[in-house]
Amino acid sequence: MNYDVVVAGGSVAGLLCAREIASRGNSVIVIEEDYEIGTPEHCGGLVSTSGLEKLGIIPFTKTFEHIIDSATIYAPNGKNFSINSKKQKVAEINRRELDKQIAHQAQKNGATIKVKTSFQELTEDGVRTNDEEIKCKVFVDARGISSIIHKDRAGILSTAQYEIYADWIKKGKVEVYFDQEKYPGFFAWVIPSGEGKGKVGVAGKGIKVAEVLEEFLERKGEYSTIRKIFAPIWIKGPIKKFVEGKTVVVGDAAGQAKPTTSGGIYTSGMGGILAGKAISKFLKSSRTEDLEEYQKQWIKQFGDEFEKQLWARKILEKFDNNTINKLFDLVTPEIIKEISETEDFDFHTGSILKLLGIKGSVKTAQALISSQLKKILS
Repeated sequence: MNYDVVVAGGSVAGLLCAREIASRGNSVIVIEEDYEIGTPEHCGGLVSTSGLEKLGIIPFTKTFEHIIDSATIYAPNGKNFSINSKKQKVAEINRRELDKQIAHQAQKNGATIKVKTSFQELTEDGVRTNDEEIKCKVFVDARGISSIIHKDRAGILSTAQYEIYADWIKKGKVEVYFDQEKYPGFFAWVIPSGEGKGKVGVAGKGIKVAEVLEEFLERKGEYSTIRKIFAPIWIKGPIKKFVEGKTVVVGDAAGQAKPTTSGGIYTSGMGGILAGKAISKFLKSSRTEDLEEYQKQWIKQFGDEFEKQLWARKILEKFDNNTINKLFDLVTPEIIKEISETEDFDFHTGSILKLLGIKGSVKTAQALISSQLKKILS
């Protein structure tokens, strides 16, 4: 078999990359090791509708679940506040159906898609899969965390996420729980996919995620489990090089998920689109600089935001529960209103900085975290 491009990984980034390549008249095949596009689904499923539009996606009825109305954030001591998220237009989507929708877009543009086909190794003139060799000019690695997990174990966190039925899950209302003793370095979450059903998960450093999640669920109330997912996430931002020779890395494999939440539908999806455009240009010119333009464009769009998110993560990881509780005491109605009026879900560091008081909203909070900032900046 002979294609211009082989894409390994049939998720958002890989499929959007294939869509862009095929739409420009190039031959491309997507190989997916699982038996179905959209499986397994590790994602929480939150993305802004504006982000989807920029990715060229208008969700099908089966893809779109509902709009998130609010997010309630909890401190370790139970104190909480709610952010009105209506202006941000955050959608909860069915990630399995989203991947299938993008796969259909790619196929309509001319891409070939094969499931139960796994990448084995690069060859001199292409790739070897589990059942054949494919010649290609460019190989795209879109295999997700499995491609990055061996590079830096410190950037990996374990997660557990259960899909459940429970009366206490309310449609449109996300919940986030901070507790550095139970979920060190991350948090627990409740993401509704409808009234009485949703995804509940935890992540953290050095914890037994299944035990921690089940303890969390027991505290919340009665529930029925319909699906369990255990998967690593990456929280250290983009890898150094997106392009190595004729290999192009996109999505989670390139570290394009947000360091604060590990969400990456939009940021990884744009990685796929930018890579697809650059690869198409390279196939016409054979100029390496055209291929490398992909990373430059992604960094131009997301580099500053990711740097800020990494910085915010370093601050938050240093906090103990006592400090977090004190910060929650300092959150005013004015800060909550200011954050609620922020319209960009995909670039959210400004909201984090407002909560920390770094932008001058809360001078007392600045004093509270000054010692932590000094440690980081030094």
